[in-house]
Amino acid sequence: MRELEDRLKRKGFSGDVVASTVWHLQHAGLLDDVVLADALQREAITTKFMSQYGAKKFMLARGISREIVDSIFRDDETEDFKNAKRLVDKKMRIIKSLPPEKIKRRLSHLLLRKGYSFETIQSVLKQINGKEV
Repeated sequence: MRELEDRLKRKGFSGDVVASTVWHLQHAGLLDDVVLADALQREAITTKFMSQYGAKKFMLARGISREIVDSIFRDDETEDFKNAKRLVDKKMRIIKSLPPEKIKRRLSHLLLRKGYSFETIQSVLKQINGKEV
């Protein structure tokens, strides 16, 4: 909702017109933050390979309320680990010819940017340490 309000205001619409438009869209069932939050969560986790923490930040930045974001996520370290492992496996195809220390550094920085915890990063790097690096 907030994203639509911001866009309409940037286009020059008055506050009354924006509020009225948002109200009508909500009551017509065309504007639903819960549905948007669910779609953003799927995008952040499956397409952008973000951690749950990173996905929460992504959704909050898009204007989804804290209550909706908190209701959608269940804190699950194993899901974060699986997602981080998928991202690392994908990136390893590209950087596998680099020296091992450079690979570890690049992967750890990538995972940090995606919002993964230090513990998750260490676990994933330990797992690949014995295999390809």
